[in-house]
Amino acid sequence: MPPATALAASPPGTARRLWDISPPVHAGTPVFPGDTPYSQVWAATLGPGCPVNVSQITMSPHVGAHADAPLHYAPDGAPIGEVDLNAFLGRCRVIHAIGTGPLIEWAHIAHAVDDTLPPRVLVRTYERMPVDRWDPHLAAYAADTVERLAAKGVRLIGIDTASIDPADSKELPSHQTIRRHGMRVLENLVLDEVPEGDYELIALPLKLVAADASPVRAVLRALG
Repeated sequence: MPPATALAASPPGTARRLWDISPPVHAGTPVFPGDTPYSQVWAATLGPGCPVNVSQITMSPHVGAHADAPLHYAPDGAPIGEVDLNAFLGRCRVIHAIGTGPLIEWAHIAHAVDDTLPPRVLVRTYERMPVDRWDPHLAAYAADTVERLAAKGVRLIGIDTASIDPADSKELPSHQTIRRHGMRVLENLVLDEVPEGDYELIALPLKLVAADASPVRAVLRALG
């Protein structure tokens, strides 16, 4: 699939267009039921004797756009601070599979898969990503779809929902598939305004040395 028309190379000397694909993070940001929501208090505030504002933040590393570490779904998996960053930076393809139902099957994305498929694939399932509420009926990847993407050399998959597995899944077949193939994952992306096509992905996790995930500020950049 060639880059979308909107992604024509920028004229020399001009900045390439950016798409911010990260949802807002605040006290009302939805989280997986039982997970730790975002909260913030002020540890210090500007005033006599204090020259700065300093906040104290409490949250799950799965709030907002985030990268799961192997430790999240494997007891002997690496924490996010040990995960190689190369998967989170580079050419990717956005594929639309809006309204597919509970699972993204191969037939839903095959129209955008060809011999030029980059090693990163992000799938849009929502017409409008619900940034203000939890969706118990979120769409997820079918494990076979992940297997077939891995066979084509894909090293990272992403989605605009809170999980690559159904919300009520206990076996997590898609997470276990990426574990077997050494793939990486991004969840809770906002792809509402992104046309299908190829982009540069920039979504680096923090170097949290013992954590099971990390927030990311995920952006797509037009190809130069």
